[in-house]
Amino acid sequence: MERFPEQGRAPLRINYWNSSCGLALVAEGDIVMKRKKISYPDNAWLRLDDPNNLMVITGLMTFDEPLDYERLKAIIEQSFLRFTRFRQRLVPPEPPFMRPYWEDDPNFDLEAHLERLKLPSPADQETLQNLISGLMSKGFDYTRPLWQFYLVENYGNGGALIARLHHSIGDGISLLQLLLSMTTTVPNISINDHFENTAQYANQSPTAPGKTLKSSVLNEVKWSSQSLWEEGKKIICDPSHARYRTLQVIDLAASASRLALRLPDPPTVFKGSLGIEKCVAWSEPIELADVKYIGKTFNSTVNDVLISAVSGALGHYTENRGETTKGVSIHSFIPINLRPVKLDEELGNKFGMVILSLPIGIDDPVRRLRRVKHNMDELKSSSEAIATFGIINLLGAVPPRFEEMLADFFDTKGTLIMTNVPGPQLQLYLAGAPINTLMAWVPQTGRIAFGVSIVSYNGKVWLSVASDKGLVPDPETVITYFNDEFREMKLLAQETQAERQKYLKPMLSKLDEAIQTLDELLAEENKG
Repeated sequence: MERFPEQGRAPLRINYWNSSCGLALVAEGDIVMKRKKISYPDNAWLRLDDPNNLMVITGLMTFDEPLDYERLKAIIEQSFLRFTRFRQRLVPPEPPFMRPYWEDDPNFDLEAHLERLKLPSPADQETLQNLISGLMSKGFDYTRPLWQFYLVENYGNGGALIARLHHSIGDGISLLQLLLSMTTTVPNISINDHFENTAQYANQSPTAPGKTLKSSVLNEVKWSSQSLWEEGKKIICDPSHARYRTLQVIDLAASASRLALRLPDPPTVFKGSLGIEKCVAWSEPIELADVKYIGKTFNSTVNDVLISAVSGALGHYTENRGETTKGVSIHSFIPINLRPVKLDEELGNKFGMVILSLPIGIDDPVRRLRRVKHNMDELKSSSEAIATFGIINLLGAVPPRFEEMLADFFDTKGTLIMTNVPGPQLQLYLAGAPINTLMAWVPQTGRIAFGVSIVSYNGKVWLSVASDKGLVPDPETVITYFNDEFREMKLLAQETQAERQKYLKPMLSKLDEAIQTLDELLAEENKG
């Protein structure tokens, strides 16, 4: 892929170079620009970019009221452009096998990154889905910063805002946090007071590991030489610290070995050669309270319930395409956020992935839910996220001739990418307009063709699907099966609760009688 076309620049002069952080000051003609090497994880996602599978994250907000263009532009300037990365472009490395650089774009123009669009009639959900599908097949111009907004001014009764962010800038959690930084919790607020009322994203991925022996190593992967010296002294002087570090290394090595030895996923309708065209679909909103009701009934989490419904939908879709699912499980990569809640100046990719087994061959919804819960519980104590973060770092560091070998790791070990992001559970506003829906799609790694995104916001849940059009041309069918699965799970939960009440009611009645009798006896004793 031609990522860095000839830009007709004047010869560059390097005025300053710091090898420890990859920072340089270069002169292009009379203009001095700051350059910094792309980090290893960000370089990995840049390398995985391919015309048949672009590494671009897409976000969507819809509104029942029109958005004011000038006010929106001012909000983007305050929220996005406070991060220098959104004013920078990638430039080719010198020599070619080195990492590319970020440098300030001397011709940056915000209006070039905020495009106004109108949908053809009837401007409904299907029309918007077609627009987003087309955008997902469209690459970025590498002579400019790698992000774009599209203001759709005639969607439904209001409009829609589509955000596209190249994965080399940051991950899905970054994009969601940035989108939320544009919103407020109260309407009709002035631009000057915007950040005092900005919505905050306080939740990490629902399967993110806590501060445990396994996860604490994340904050130690970029030790400086001074910190390494201090660490060495601790290990020598403190035997318990030495044991702690040894256990970390053994645990991570074991996780990496399990990942490497994992058998490839079975061939299904979701795997195959990719094409350029993509397609998306999303569900009607589901009440979060209903998801919690099902989870409480069957002693499961919200995440377990939704993933189980997705598994059932994928199984039905596979059978509908003429393939058997008896005894079949496929695997999904689930991104796990490993960054602090607060974004740092350079954004970047700070996440690992775990591999979850999806029992698409189990028809019974309750049995499937229990299996999903079991598989999820096992992952919560796993170091897979840290191990895959290391693999992603390695992918960005090795010479280009080896990157195909590492990319194959992701292609063979899983069938889909699935994210589940809990958003704010209150009404948000953008430029004074109430946000109706909030969704995001992450790109599918390497040659993976199918992605599922689940986002909750303001008491509702949306399932959205992105697929390669040649392999899964009708993602709306998966959505239909998901809705069917969820309705069946809710019905089973209601029946289970009714059955429990049938047995509990006589017991509670007898307990009430016993308590009443005891009260009467105590009252008589007090009289005496």
